[in-house]
Amino acid sequence: MTGRGWALLAAAVVSMATGRILGLEDVFVIGAGMLLALAFGAAYVELVRPRLIATRRVLPARVHAGSSSRVELSLVNLSPRRSPVLAVRDPFDRGTRWARFLVAPLAPGEMGRAAYRLPTDQRGVFDLGPLEVALTDPFGLVAAVVEAAPRTRLTVYPRIDAVAPPPSSHGDDPLAGADHPRALTGGGEDFYALRPYVRGDDLRRVHWPSTAKTDELMIRQDEMPWQSRSTLLLDNRLSVAPAWAFEVLVSAAASLTVASARHDGLQRLLTATGYDSGSAGGQGHVETILEHLAGVRTGLAELLPVLGNLRRSRSGGALVILTTALAGNADFEAMAALHNRFSCVMLVLVEASAWGEAAPPRAVPARLRVVRVAAGHPFAAAWSAAVGPAAAGAGARHGWRP
Repeated sequence: MTGRGWALLAAAVVSMATGRILGLEDVFVIGAGMLLALAFGAAYVELVRPRLIATRRVLPARVHAGSSSRVELSLVNLSPRRSPVLAVRDPFDRGTRWARFLVAPLAPGEMGRAAYRLPTDQRGVFDLGPLEVALTDPFGLVAAVVEAAPRTRLTVYPRIDAVAPPPSSHGDDPLAGADHPRALTGGGEDFYALRPYVRGDDLRRVHWPSTAKTDELMIRQDEMPWQSRSTLLLDNRLSVAPAWAFEVLVSAAASLTVASARHDGLQRLLTATGYDSGSAGGQGHVETILEHLAGVRTGLAELLPVLGNLRRSRSGGALVILTTALAGNADFEAMAALHNRFSCVMLVLVEASAWGEAAPPRAVPARLRVVRVAAGHPFAAAWSAAVGPAAAGAGARHGWRP
């Protein structure tokens, strides 16, 4: 029953009880009439309950924040009789918002169509549905709700800026001493270069014959992909990432991932809360990273263990750390210590002025290459000033289409 139906039921009970106790026949009859109205409503809804099949299409189902996405609904009347006017409700984001509209009567086998636009101003992974078709009796006392279509998912990726990719690791990578693989011998050995020892290298990889000849420690360089590699570390600690600043960091991480993919590089995404995408390339890998960035949230975590793991890793390439001015001095020192493990260590730093606080620029170690995002100086402009503008033909603001 609807709210009106429950109110009428309460009035009927009171009316019949009063009439019975006080011997007022007219009052009793009025209460009985109310009950008959409720019975009529229930019978009407049961008799004319429609048999419907509905389909929902989200076009497209994956978009970037600010892009357009719409829902197209189609309903087919499977009943042998004409349907009444139907109220259709489609919840969005678990019922925080609803799409509501009326469907005119449909003849047997007739199809009705409806469409509406989805809110895509914020990134996230949202559920639509289930689609509900509601029928009420003429008095609005009893309603029947039919689930006509299951849930559908909409993924809103972060905003993408057209920026240049992280600097290439060719030639400067302490873990990749050559631009391209080359054979040193014809014996089928599985390494392609020797290079001088860099502090922090594993001494088990010392090539002793070459060391004896050159009187300098030489490291055996295992064969690895020579294309550019970039590792992005997103600092999503709750203590350092205010809501607005965190959205800037997420958008920057998505923009750099797409920029690297456009130049056929390998991408890897890490977060302070433990996510690791692994290093790979291709559209599928990029979509996996963007899918995670669509739903990533801040959490309780420590950054120093993640930086320690990077210090012991052999990933190489360019490292871009994305954090805010609220990070501690120990964090920045640990970041700077990574300079001998990566060809380039860059720090995307969102200053306090970006979220409205009056504070001087954050001091960081000189070994870090800093991209400062501040009030009036957004990420795209700051990155272009530090690295250079995006290459011509790299695509528009939302050029990456999953």
